[in-house]
Order: sequence, then C-alpha cells, then structure tokens
Amino acid sequence: MTALDKHPEKNLIRLQLSQNSVLKSLDQDAMADLERHLEISDLKKSEILLHQGDHQMEQYFVLDGILKRIVSSADAKEMILRFAIEKDIETSYAAWRLKTAAPYSIASVTKARVARMPLKKWAEFLDQHKPLKESFEFEVMRLMSEIMAHTITLHMLDAPGRVERFLRKYEDLFELLPKKELAAYLNLSPETLSRLKTKHKELFI
Repeated sequence: MTALDKHPEKNLIRLQLSQNSVLKSLDQDAMADLERHLEISDLKKSEILLHQGDHQMEQYFVLDGILKRIVSSADAKEMILRFAIEKDIETSYAAWRLKTAAPYSIASVTKARVARMPLKKWAEFLDQHKPLKESFEFEVMRLMSEIMAHTITLHMLDAPGRVERFLRKYEDLFELLPKKELAAYLNLSPETLSRLKTKHKELFI
C-alpha cells in the first residue's frame, strides 16, 4: 500500500476520487482532509481485501477494475452478492457499526486499484460531514436492498429471466465481467450463459 500523497499517480487518483459516486459532492477542503487518510492498493486478480469473519475492516473506493462481495457457507459453497466497478464503493460499514464480524468477503475479480482507509477513520470523517454521512448511509442501504432483490431473483426467475434482468439493470457490466464470474453470480453454468447471451443478441439484431 502507498499513501496517496506519495503515490506517483496521485493526480490521476485524485481525479478518480472526485468522480466517485459517494465522494463527488465533497468540496476541495474536505477532499484534501480525506486524502490524508487514504492508502492506494494495486490488487492482483482474486486477491482478498476482506475475509468473512474479520473484525478489522476498511472502507474501499474503487479506482480501476472490478471487485466482488462473496458469502461462503460452512461447506465452502460460495455465492456472489454483488460486483463493484470504477466509481463504486465497497464496505462492511453495517457490520462495523453493529460490532459484528464481517458477514462476507471482498475480493478482486480482475486486476484492480482501490483507495482504502480504516472504517473507524471513515466513520470519524463522516461525523464531521453530515450530508456525506446521510448520502453514504443511503448508499449502504441501497446496496443491501439490491442484494436482497438479487437473492430473490435467484429463487423466483428461470435462467433466461435472470439474464434478462441483469441486462436490464447492469448492461454496462455484461461485457466487462469474466463469463465464469457472471455465470456464478446468476447461478448458471458458463455454457448456459453463453447460449442465453447469444440468443439475446440475435433478438436485438
């Protein structure tokens, strides 16, 4: 990890942070204050940032690449809960506030770059910037709602329905995600996903 102010690409990273979905409303002084706490990590494919069960937690701002949130069962079965891309956040803020262990893992899908800081420091920063705290906590709730909707979708829709819903809501992600990862998210085999993807393209030619 490298402190933001010592990073060779700090100017690019500052621009990326200013475009983040949560941080874009910050003024210059507040952003400068936040930057003092940020460290930059370049992640390899499949690198773990947070392990399910951890108590030491951080706030992440995605600068490049794709992250995924995963929950694992006792028999090592995994379910992908969501993906996060450039300009998104990843967090375990709710668990940290409840003083419970992280209920999921966070890992990189592709090579990725994130800005990160301890959740304790992030919470202190939020307390100093009430409008940001409100919008951030709303975003956390929105993400939880999306994950709930996705879980229901897996049980209620058939394979074509799951693919169509994903295309309708996250069309930009459809081509970015590795086929194996998207298939796992939709609880499909890669072969079934390829067939349904081809069928979808044929319908819209």
